[in-house]
Amino acid sequence: MLEHKIARLKDSHQIKKLMNLSISKLLGDLLDEGELEAANESMGLDSQLINDKSYFLVFQNDELVGSGGYSARKTLFGGNHTPNRSDDLLIPGMDAAKIRAMYTHPEHTRQGIGSYVLKLAENESVRLGFDKFELMATVSGILLYEKRGYEIEQEVEYISQIGNKVPMYKMIKKVND
Repeated sequence: MLEHKIARLKDSHQIKKLMNLSISKLLGDLLDEGELEAANESMGLDSQLINDKSYFLVFQNDELVGSGGYSARKTLFGGNHTPNRSDDLLIPGMDAAKIRAMYTHPEHTRQGIGSYVLKLAENESVRLGFDKFELMATVSGILLYEKRGYEIEQEVEYISQIGNKVPMYKMIKKVND
C-alpha cells in the first residue's frame, strides 16, 4: 500500500538521500563515469518545488520509496545548483506543466511507484488548468513515461561544467492522450 505526503523543507536530507541512491544505482548501471557526473550535475533537490508544495514523498510501510512532483514554473529539470533555472510562472492552458524530480528507491523499482507519483503530479497539474505536460527523462525513465503516454519530442545532450555529457530526453503528453 502506497501513501504520500507533500514534502517539507525539513524532509530535504531524506529526499537527497533517496535522490543520490536512485541516481547512483539506477543510472549508475547505465552510464559511464563521465555521464554519471553530468547526470548528477543536472539533477538534484529543487527547494522551489517544496516551497510551492508541489513535491510528493511516497511511502510504503513508513519507508520513503519514491518522490516527484510538478511545477507551474519554467524550469524543466535540475536542482538548486543546476544552471539556467527560471522561476517564472507558466500559463495554464497555454504552457505545459513540468513534471519534475522523479526518483524511486532502487529496491522498489517496477512496483508502480513511478506511475503513482506521475498520476499525482498530472492530476494536480490538471486541477491548476494545465492540459499538457512536459518532462526531461533520463535513460532509466523513458520506458515508464512512454507507457504512461509520453512521447519523445527532443533528445538533448546535457554538458556539465567540466565537459562531460549525458543524454536526456524531453518528453510531452497532452491530457487527452
